[in-house]
Amino acid sequence: MTQQAQPILQVRNLVTRIGGKRGFGNAVDDVSFDLMPGETLGLVGESGSGKSMTCLSVLRLTPPAATHITGGQVIFDGEDLLRKTGAEMRGYRGRRISMILQDPMRALNPVLTVGEQIFESLRLHRGLRGAALREAACELLERVRIPDPAAGLTAYPHHFSGGMRQRVVGAIALAGNPDILIADEPTTALDVTVQAAFLDLLKSIQRQDRLGILFVTHDFAVVSRMCDRVAVMYAGRIVETAPTDMLFDRPRHPYTESLLRSVPDVDRREERLYAIPGQPPSVFAPRTGCPFAPRCPRAMDRCRQETPPTRRLDDGHEVSCWLHEE
Repeated sequence: MTQQAQPILQVRNLVTRIGGKRGFGNAVDDVSFDLMPGETLGLVGESGSGKSMTCLSVLRLTPPAATHITGGQVIFDGEDLLRKTGAEMRGYRGRRISMILQDPMRALNPVLTVGEQIFESLRLHRGLRGAALREAACELLERVRIPDPAAGLTAYPHHFSGGMRQRVVGAIALAGNPDILIADEPTTALDVTVQAAFLDLLKSIQRQDRLGILFVTHDFAVVSRMCDRVAVMYAGRIVETAPTDMLFDRPRHPYTESLLRSVPDVDRREERLYAIPGQPPSVFAPRTGCPFAPRCPRAMDRCRQETPPTRRLDDGHEVSCWLHEE
């Protein structure tokens, strides 16, 4: 009998609280998901839905002055990362779990050469020195398909195009040979053709290393190209999770339906593009019931009064909606 693969990352009931002059609220609210080895799990939703905060919480990189992780577990390699000390977490970040951010110019130091920035990661995560350090850096740039890697090491970030800079960020993220890569909207600043080349590169590296990728995006075209499964977030909660094809073919949560309907379609003959009515709730607003209920065309009284639990449906979806009560 073939042994079933185990998740490489398990997030359970994660809660991240944010506070300030306007009050306090849960930016990440009881979030749970699994990531399998070699899988790409997409986190999608409107701006402010909690996607990036979820990723930062996994790595314990939330702003300490304004946020606090108040509950849940982040299980990696049998260990709960939320129980680790700051010093212990430095052994995980970059080495076991790496992150690619949205804007490569902000992620890279403009006054250091690309080589110096890659060397720093290789020294820290692999303990390399001397000729081995330079050789490994060239191999990383070659792996992310930077032309003339040796010359690339002596260049500064502004010498590269946006797509090439994002590849440099990818090389730094791979320096520690991580098991998980968190990609927080890495293609947002890229044009379509450069975006496609970067996604193909990421997929190729994933196949070689069996990387688990947590991929944050609001672009459903990227989701369809990149993700094996999708978790849809709204107001800090995951409202639906399903295999990508299944989610596109038969969304089961009204919010997912609305998101997909709002994607422009050249074959659709409507006079106006569809927009979800209303606005997402403020993270500081009191919450009762389903957070999508005020905007939902199918909301019932119960939706406004009680928060629906997450249910696993027969077709493989996991959905948090009273419409699917047994």
